[in-house]
Amino acid sequence: MITIAIANQKGGVGKTTTAINIATAMAATGWRTLLIDLDPQGNASTGMGVAGEDRVHSSYELLVEQAPLSECIQPSTIPGLDVVPATVDLSGAEVELVSVTDRTDRLSAALADHTDHDICFIDCPPSLGLLTLNALGAANTLLIPLQCEFFALEGLSQLLQTVERVQQRFNPDLGIIGVALTMFDRRNRLTDQVADDVREVLGKLVFKTVIPRNVRLSEAPSHGLPALVYDHSCAGSKAYMGLARELIGRLPEERKAA
Repeated sequence: MITIAIANQKGGVGKTTTAINIATAMAATGWRTLLIDLDPQGNASTGMGVAGEDRVHSSYELLVEQAPLSECIQPSTIPGLDVVPATVDLSGAEVELVSVTDRTDRLSAALADHTDHDICFIDCPPSLGLLTLNALGAANTLLIPLQCEFFALEGLSQLLQTVERVQQRFNPDLGIIGVALTMFDRRNRLTDQVADDVREVLGKLVFKTVIPRNVRLSEAPSHGLPALVYDHSCAGSKAYMGLARELIGRLPEERKAA
C-alpha cells in the first residue's frame, strides 16, 4: 500500500476537498482505496457521508488506544473506497500522546503490513502538530494543496522545512509527490501571478492540473457526497479526475500494477 499524506498547515486551502475527491477518483479507476480522516473537525468523514453516530471506532481509537486498523475501517457508499473516520475526541489526542515515547510513530505502526488496500490518503489537520507528524511519519509521500493566493508561498516554505525535519528524524524516505494548485480563478490576475510564481520556484513538482473555484465542489459535502458523485460533469470533478491521472503517472511503476 502506498500512503499519501495530504497536508498544509494553512487552513482553507482545499485539503479535505482534495482528499475526498482524489480518493474517490482513485477508487473509480480500480484502486482499493483507504481514506483516513486525521482532522478533529471530521470534515472528510462528513463529506463521505459517515454520520457522527456511526463513527464508533475512529482515528482517535487508532492512535491513542491503538485499536487494530481493521476495527476502525468503515465502508463508504463509494465502491472500493473505505474510511477511517474522525471524531471530536481526536482534538485531545495531541495532549494525551505528548508523554508517550512512540508518539510520532503510532500511525506508522497501525498501517504497517496492511495489504487490504492499494493506496491510502491521510487528510491532515491545518497544523504541524503531533497528528500531522504522525501522518508524515507514516506516509511514503506528501501531496500539498496550495491555494492560489498571496501568502501561499510563505506557508509552503514552513511546510517544506517541517518535511526536512521529518526526513532527518522520523522518516528519511518521505518524498513530495506534488503540489496541487487549488481555488484557481482565471478572472483574478493575482491567481495567475501566484501560479506562475509557484511553478517558477517548484518547477515540475507542481501538477499541471489546477483545481478551479467551483460552486459544486462547495455544495457536495453538505449532501455527504464527493463532488465526483454529486456532479461528475462539473469543472471541479473533471479537474480532480485529471489530477488523479497525473498522480497515477507519478507513482512508482511497481505500485501501478496494483
